[in-house]
Formats: sequence, structure tokens, C-alpha cells
Amino acid sequence: MSTAPTGIDALLEQVRTTYSRLTADEARAAFLADDALLVDIRYQALRERDGLIPGALVIERNELEWRLDPQGSHRVPEATSHDVRVVVICNEGYASSLAAVSLHALGLHRATDLIGGFQAWKSAGLPTT
Repeated sequence: MSTAPTGIDALLEQVRTTYSRLTADEARAAFLADDALLVDIRYQALRERDGLIPGALVIERNELEWRLDPQGSHRVPEATSHDVRVVVICNEGYASSLAAVSLHALGLHRATDLIGGFQAWKSAGLPTT
């Protein structure tokens, strides 16, 4: 049985209904309350061009699942359990939505992403380096 192709806009709309996304201010508040791990998945050229969010963990997209899987042999020290609240941050908030859903598939049920990505963070006047 074959199904019709979805298209990326419809796919994003669909997956975003499965979890609650955060604004820049909400993400910062969760981070400051020690209730969220901010994870920057932007590639190096964007980080060099636009800067970093202080305290955010940098994990490029192609390594994300391996680094955040609490059961994985290549996990980062911060990947302590499936209850860790991960806020994925890409450049504009598109790739991060697909990444958050991928983390949900690994059992990271609190994974979410930043609406508007790094650009929204920066536009909100939040700290960058």
C-alpha cells in the first residue's frame, strides 16, 4: 500500500502538534531554573557567524541522537535520563522540530524546540557570545 507524499510544511505542522514548543523567553527561563538543557544543533559556520548561547551544549544535528541517548555509548554527560528536558535550537526553528521528534522516538519525552530558533533568541535580545 502506498501513501501520497506529505511535503515538509505538512510534516512540520503534523509533528509540532505532538509536543509543546517554547519561545525564546520560555527557553531561557527553563534553562535558568535548571529545568532545561539547551542544545544548539546549528552547523559551525552559523555559530561562527552569529555566535552562541551561553551555557548551551553544542551538538551538530548529525550527532544529536547518539549524544543525547541516555542508554548510548557515545552520550554526553548531560544525557542522564529520559526525563531530561532538552530544548533543541537550530537557526530558524525548522530542523529543530524534526530533531525534537527524533528525540521523542528515543524516549526523551520532554524534548522540545525553540520557536524561531537562534534567530528568535537573538531578536529577543537574549544573551549571545
